[in-house]
Amino acid sequence: MAASVAEVTRPLRRVEYDRLVALGVFENERVELLEGELVTMSPIGSPHNFAVQSLTELLILALRGRCWVRPQMSFVADDLSEPEPDLAIVPRVDYHDEQPSQALLVIEVAESSLAYDRGRKLRVYASCGVPEYWVVNIPKRCIEVYADPEGSAYTHSTRYELGQSLSPAAFPDIVIAVSDVLR
Repeated sequence: MAASVAEVTRPLRRVEYDRLVALGVFENERVELLEGELVTMSPIGSPHNFAVQSLTELLILALRGRCWVRPQMSFVADDLSEPEPDLAIVPRVDYHDEQPSQALLVIEVAESSLAYDRGRKLRVYASCGVPEYWVVNIPKRCIEVYADPEGSAYTHSTRYELGQSLSPAAFPDIVIAVSDVLR
């Protein structure tokens, strides 16, 4: 009788992923690397685009010269993860030769990807020490703020509804009305 062999998969490392991206292997594909796996990104609808567009404009105008606002660009979370958040607010340094590996705030806009953004993405961002993570919840028309990462979770969460405003913890002088992002 033959012994059974356990199936083992090897995660794709970020440096390998970056080489494949540079070679054009994923051209015309919407994928990101999370926890060593290639993950297909959800299609983007009009409410999603509106929220990203609105937040991008608001944050760029408010943060000009203080940090970079990176819409839908890669972020180095760890050796096995390089997500592409909808927005990342990162220190203002030269990223010509590498992607940022530190963020002050990461924002994901969730329409059909809500469970994923609250689950796997939240774990990745908390694990790499992103101090604040926002999920723009399109179905419920609110913004969920997760703060104070500890391990692979955040210890605090707050929900902001239409009619309320919020500020990034790193930039309390910036006030964003939920109604400017969600309709």
